[in-house]
Amino acid sequence: MILKGLAGTDHPVLVHVIPTRRCNLACTYCNEYDNHSDAVPTREMLRRIDRLAALGTSIVTMSGGEPLLHPELEEVIRRVRSHGMISSMITNGYLLTAERIRQLNEAGLEYLQISIDNVRPDEISKKSLKVLDKKLQLLAEHADFAVNINSVVGGGVSDPQDAYTIAQRARQLGFTSTVGIIHDSSGQLQPLSNVEQGLYRKIKALGNRSYSRITHFQDNIIEGKTNNWRCRAGARYLYVCEDGLVHYCSQQRGFPGIPLEQYTVEHIRQAYLTRKDCAPRCTISCVHKVGAIDFWRDPQPLTAPPLVKVTEPLVQVQTAAD
Repeated sequence: MILKGLAGTDHPVLVHVIPTRRCNLACTYCNEYDNHSDAVPTREMLRRIDRLAALGTSIVTMSGGEPLLHPELEEVIRRVRSHGMISSMITNGYLLTAERIRQLNEAGLEYLQISIDNVRPDEISKKSLKVLDKKLQLLAEHADFAVNINSVVGGGVSDPQDAYTIAQRARQLGFTSTVGIIHDSSGQLQPLSNVEQGLYRKIKALGNRSYSRITHFQDNIIEGKTNNWRCRAGARYLYVCEDGLVHYCSQQRGFPGIPLEQYTVEHIRQAYLTRKDCAPRCTISCVHKVGAIDFWRDPQPLTAPPLVKVTEPLVQVQTAAD
C-alpha cells in the first residue's frame, strides 16, 4: 500500500465507506450515527466498491454507524478483496460472535478496530472494557485478521487511567493498541492535561512499530500546538457517506459532496492541491497518516471554499483507524 502510494498521487490510499448510518449504541459524544436509517442496498454497495477499485483505491474501511448492522456486510467485504484492495472495519464490537468472526474470516477481512472508551460503562459511552472483554477474547481465539484496540484520552473521559488499562489488556490478548485524543465536532484539537499527556506517552510506548504508529502529529496536539502539514483529504483519503457522496472527512461532511460515481481523477488532483484551513488543528488520525505518504512533495496552491458545518457542536472521539 505504501509503495503504491509513493509511486503516484492520482489515486486514493484509504477510503472510509458507510454501509449504514444506524448504530445499536447511542454514545453522547458521537455525531456519526442515527437509530433509524436503513442499510445501503447491497447492490449499491457493490457498485461503490467497484467504483473505488476503478479509482485505484488501496484500502477500504467499513465504518458507520455500526457496519455489522448491514445484513450482507461479508458480501461487500468479499467484493473489496476481489479487487485486491485491503479490507478493514471499525466496529463497536457488540455484535461480534464466534460465528460472525468466522464469516468475516471467510470474507477476507484483514483488519478490525474497536475503540473502547472506558473500563466501566457510564452515561457518556457504553463502549467499555467490562462489556467488551468477552468479545475481545472471542477475537483472540477465532480471528484470522489483525485486531487493533484504540483507547482515548482527553476531555469527557471520567478516568484517564482507563486508557492505559484498556491498552494493557489489548496487548495481553496479542492485539495492537493505539491511543486517540478527544476532538470537537469539526475534528479540532483539545489539549491534554499533564496527567493525560503522561498517560498518552505511556500507552504509546506499549504499541508496535507499523504504519498505525505514525502518530508524530499527536505529540503536538497533546500540548495544544498546531501541525504544519498538507492535508490530502478528498484525494488520498475519501469519506463516502451512506448517500454515496464523497466528503473530505467525517467531520467536514458537506464538502465537496460529489456523488462517488461522478468523482474523477480530476477531482482527486484538485483536492490533492487544495489547502484546508482546518488542517493545522486537525486531530483525525487516519487523514494524518495517509497525508504522511506525501508530506515531502507537492505544495498546495489552491484554497478550499469555506467548509460546511452539518451538526450542532458535539464532542467527537477520534478514531485511529487505518
